[in-house]
Formats: sequence, C-alpha cells, structure tokens
Amino acid sequence: MAGVVSGSRVLIYGGKGALGATCVSYFKAREWWVASVDLFPNEEAHANVIVDPAKSWDEQNNEVQKKVDELLDGNKLNAIICVAGGWAGGTAKSKDVVKNADLMFKQSVWTSLIAASIAAKHLMNNGLLALTGAQPSLSGTPGMLGYGMAKAAVHQLTVGLGMDGNTLPPDSTALAILPNTLDTPMNRKFMPEADQSQWTPLEYVAKLMFDWSGGSDRPASGSLCKLITKDGQSSWEPHRGALL
Repeated sequence: MAGVVSGSRVLIYGGKGALGATCVSYFKAREWWVASVDLFPNEEAHANVIVDPAKSWDEQNNEVQKKVDELLDGNKLNAIICVAGGWAGGTAKSKDVVKNADLMFKQSVWTSLIAASIAAKHLMNNGLLALTGAQPSLSGTPGMLGYGMAKAAVHQLTVGLGMDGNTLPPDSTALAILPNTLDTPMNRKFMPEADQSQWTPLEYVAKLMFDWSGGSDRPASGSLCKLITKDGQSSWEPHRGALL
C-alpha cells in the first residue's frame, strides 16, 4: 500500500465502469488507497481484483474474498462502494427476458451481496457500505422486468443491513443510492435526444460517496437515497415510502 498519504482505504466494486472509474479517480486524487473489483483492471487503482464471469456466485465470492484478504493483509477499509451494474430491458413476452434478468442479477445482486460480505469482515467501525439501487424499482418496471427485480433486491438488502442483527461492524452505515438516469457515455450514445439536464453527473455521485465515506452528513444506516437532478442541479433525498 505504498504511496498512500492519508491512510484511508476504499474498495470500489465495479471500478472499471463509468461511475466506478469516476469514483476511483476522485478518491485517488484525494490521496486515498483505492482497490477496484471488476471484470477488467482499472489502471488508476492501487490494486485490482479481477472477477471471472464464468464462475458461479459462490465461486466468485470465494475468489474475491480471498484476494481482498491478501490485499488488505489485516488492514481495514474506510468504505466499500458497490457501483457495479448495467441495464437490460425485457417484458414477459420478450425472447430474452430470462437471459437479461440473469445478467441483471449477476451485475447488481451478486456484486452487492459479495460487497456486503466483504464489509462484514473488512470494514472498520464507523465505515460506509454504499450500494446502488434505482428509483424505477420503487414501483413496477413492466418494460425491464429483470432490471427492476434486481434493483429491488438491492433495496431490500440495504434495508436489512441497516437493521439490528445485521453483523456489520459497530457504528457502520449501509445505504443505497437510487439514481434515475446517470450522465454516462453510454446513456448519451443511446439517448441523444433526451433532456440531459435531468441526468445526474458522475462527478456529483463520486463527491457524495467521498463525503459520506468521510462521515460528512451521512444518512442513517438502511437509507435509500434518491438522486435528484433538475435543470442541471443535483441533490439527494431519502425515500420515505414502502419498498413497493
């Protein structure tokens, strides 16, 4: 872990994706030690854990846990941020609805639960575990059933982690960000006519993760935090209703 000035450590699950890479850069620029977990290495990160997509959920978990154990060598993490994910549509009539749902669960549910398991072992007291849900999954998603199901599962996981008996380290916080649409290169490519002033910038999310990792204005554990962007101005607010 040479080169770390602050001694603060963050693990970013999904660190090669658009949001994950932005978070890696943001934390590293502020002299945090940064580890990335993804299918491909992030060259900016201090360390990388590469996931084999051909492995089962249990096999992925065992491999990631082992590699994280070796990387940390007894040190604790200030924060674990899981921004792994993706999008695929599909109605019940769609030919690929089950295939797409399988991918959505692998990208969002598998990663989130593995991240939670890492947090139970390696997060320091008063640490942060941040997962990624989605605002559309607070209600039905008829045109993207698998995506909606997967993100709803992340919401349920988050609420459960915030309850008594969750076994996370003392005074730690588990929460989920719920974006609507993120301002990513892929979204710009496939939705060029959309009103991008209503999309949440990746830099805003990275700053939010950094502030919460440091304990600044951190929400209560179990919170589902909706990201709101209107006319280019971003903020967040807690979801106060039922999960569905």
